[in-house]
Amino acid sequence: MKLLYQTHSPYARKVLVFAHEARLAADIQVTKQTKQTKQTKQTKQTKQIQADPSPETTSALFDSNVICEYLDTRHQGRPLVPREGEARWQALRIQAVASGLADVGIAVRWETTRRPETLRYPELSANLSRKLVESFDWLERELDVDVDGKDNDEDGGGPITITITPLKP
Repeated sequence: MKLLYQTHSPYARKVLVFAHEARLAADIQVTKQTKQTKQTKQTKQTKQIQADPSPETTSALFDSNVICEYLDTRHQGRPLVPREGEARWQALRIQAVASGLADVGIAVRWETTRRPETLRYPELSANLSRKLVESFDWLERELDVDVDGKDNDEDGGGPITITITPLKP
């Protein structure tokens, strides 16, 4: 398998982490691309990462969620994403929130650093940052994050809160 990868892409990193967790990383040939604007003929068809097809498929796979689902069918261990029941729906809800976090995080970066300062819209940046905080709060509740193993708030809410500390007003 080949993975077209941009180092700044949270979606590509997700696929690589998933591949490592599934013990498939050694089977993947990673092709790093430095800029999205420097697309090759091979990548013009899609703006997402791609995994070349296996002998059983006839076309490339794209979208990190689809690639991870494919990888989950290719390894020998138990599925990394539950296949049925409430555990599956909980995993998919968390996956959806995580994808939303990546989307909004990218938008915040563009709005606060990449876009020329004269074209930035501070209210949009503030609203996007609020969405990040709300999503991280939801994840903390759903995942019951607790760093020190005690049922208290002394640890500041755990790794998810640590991630968003710079975003808080």
